[in-house]
Amino acid sequence: MFRNLFSIAVLVIILFGCEQAPPSPEQIRAIKTITVAEPVNTGKRKFSGVVMATEYTQLSFEVTGNVQSVNVDIGEKVSKGQQLATLNPKDFTLDLKAATADLGKARAGVEYKLIEYKRELSIFEQGAGSQRQVDRAKYQHRVAQAAVKLTLAKVKLAKYDLSKTVLTAPYNGHIAQRMVEPYMEVQVGQAVFRVDAEGSMDVQLGVPETVVNFLSVGTAAAIKFPSTFEQSLIGEISYLGSAAGKDNLFPVKVAMHTQPEMVSPGMTAEVTLTINNEGQKQGYLIPPVAITPIVGVAQQGYVYVYQPKTSTVKKVQIKIAGGQNNMGNVYEGLNPGDVIAVAGVSFLAEGMKVKLMQEIPSPEQGE
Repeated sequence: MFRNLFSIAVLVIILFGCEQAPPSPEQIRAIKTITVAEPVNTGKRKFSGVVMATEYTQLSFEVTGNVQSVNVDIGEKVSKGQQLATLNPKDFTLDLKAATADLGKARAGVEYKLIEYKRELSIFEQGAGSQRQVDRAKYQHRVAQAAVKLTLAKVKLAKYDLSKTVLTAPYNGHIAQRMVEPYMEVQVGQAVFRVDAEGSMDVQLGVPETVVNFLSVGTAAAIKFPSTFEQSLIGEISYLGSAAGKDNLFPVKVAMHTQPEMVSPGMTAEVTLTINNEGQKQGYLIPPVAITPIVGVAQQGYVYVYQPKTSTVKKVQIKIAGGQNNMGNVYEGLNPGDVIAVAGVSFLAEGMKVKLMQEIPSPEQGE
């Protein structure tokens, strides 16, 4: 009996062991995507700039000295000729007094040398002197006259230096920067104020070398001011720098056709410039991570387009020409509404089944 039970148990184990294990579920990769929007106008580029007064100046003292008073602060309105700051005039006053005293001494010397010259000339005319003595007296009189001219110039210079201890506004405007405090020692040419003139303003910005060659004075520009509820206006390039700055950007000034009351120097502006590049083709802006390059073939690659009916991806060949804002400009191979993978592209293959994660916002497709 026990032998029969053992046989039945062995048979049950064999039967269960022959059953196949249940298949493991298929692994479906999740992908991040964007949806292709309308074609971008790659002839337009956006840059960030700062509003500046068209006319402004960095003010500095023309003499070295200690600051005695500072009469204005940042943001204050000033009038032409208004006193902004002063240096201690003590040393300059002493220099003027010394130069004035030297002038008086020099003038007295001229009078004395003139008397000597006349006396030598009278003696010579009476036949008791020599021509050499007359010539020497005449020469010394002229030297004394030259000394007067020299000391007179020193007096004028001392007066000028004393007058330059007072710094005044060159025109009506506002104090944009103040870089000075009382009792500071300032050097000649050291900037102490920046004054923005009243009137017209422009936007100053920098553009890279890949763009500057397609711009010119007079190029149209659209200007927006985020701080004024997206107020926008029209302008044009009024200045185009010929040399790049330390940041490898070329300076550009955009003149505003109108001067809004709500816009002030120092505000941030967004400038859209129209690029005169006839070789640039219209297309779609795609993140570079979505593009798989074709080895040995320039300006071409692949993207994976999601197929909603089958939940798979299709490998699509594309052509690229330039771009903007760190995006590639795809002008062939895509259509509006295409959903393309933008992450984990190297792990995808033609026909692979996928599922969508939260979609990444599409790049702004121009204006």
